[in-house]
Amino acid sequence: MILKIRMIRIRKLFIYMFLLVIANSYSQELNLPVLTQYLAENNFVVSPSYAGIGDNLKIRANGLTQWVGIKDAPQNQSIYADFRIADRSGVGVSFYNDSNGNTIQKGAKFSFAHHLILDYYAKMYLSFGISYNLNSFRIDTSKFVNNGNGQNPPVTNIPTDDRAITNNNFDVSALFRLKGFFLSFNANNVLGKDFDFEDTVNAIQEPNLLLNYQIYSGYTFRGPKKSGLEYEPSVYYQLFSSDGRSSTDVNFKFRKFNRKEDYYWAGISYRFLNDQFFKPLNIGPMVGFKKSIFYLGYAYQITTNNLSGFNSGTHMVTIGLDFLRGISNCPCTQSPVH
Repeated sequence: MILKIRMIRIRKLFIYMFLLVIANSYSQELNLPVLTQYLAENNFVVSPSYAGIGDNLKIRANGLTQWVGIKDAPQNQSIYADFRIADRSGVGVSFYNDSNGNTIQKGAKFSFAHHLILDYYAKMYLSFGISYNLNSFRIDTSKFVNNGNGQNPPVTNIPTDDRAITNNNFDVSALFRLKGFFLSFNANNVLGKDFDFEDTVNAIQEPNLLLNYQIYSGYTFRGPKKSGLEYEPSVYYQLFSSDGRSSTDVNFKFRKFNRKEDYYWAGISYRFLNDQFFKPLNIGPMVGFKKSIFYLGYAYQITTNNLSGFNSGTHMVTIGLDFLRGISNCPCTQSPVH
């Protein structure tokens, strides 16, 4: 009896994990996974309108391993770079490699941003950004097994040829800043797509509407003079047009500067689906520091769903360089980190 109950539980867990992987692969191409990369002093991750704000050349490399301990769990590697090319303009580029079970996508984004001064004395600025996206999405069929594999009924129509497609798309964004306040709005993947894997999996209806919206907002408070402290609460919201799903991150972080403008920081992030506020998807701390031109950050996400007993959470490491530093001739391109 006990063995039977255990087998039922294992079967339910397997079904849950299978559906979860299918759901992730279904949404994978809708948008690259965004956890807390943008909080590692890299707002360019969520908005191309940040390109060119700050030092002349800023590079961030991210390594993300999700649900450590589960076979074929999602992994992502990415690199972001942006720099100012004129007093009020900037460009950026990002490259990424993302794997989730048997689905793999690779691609790049090329961005341009322009920054305007609305009120010089009030420190009010408005920025616009656009990105061209090139994405290659592939299903790895090398691990698929035909001839039933002991299944009942047998599965014999699994494809064995390569299944891949390349898509082109665009993101558009706007960013408003007023002293310590910031608010960015993004429309990602504004074009639809034609998708046909020749009915590879008839049960899965692949969406042709990739549009999703992102809002990122917060305020940077400065501590008392000579304290070198900054406090930054922020909110990140994402809405998918294809099925109406939406999620929200509630974040808080602080920075401590020294006289050489080096600093360390720490924070915490809380992510939830908007119809399940008290059931977080994940929650976790973040830490990092910047010394001269070198930057290092680490984030840990605690899994709070039914997989929590089978993995040790999600880990993300960010390594960065800020160099070729130049003094901005326009306050609208000055760094948001003071």
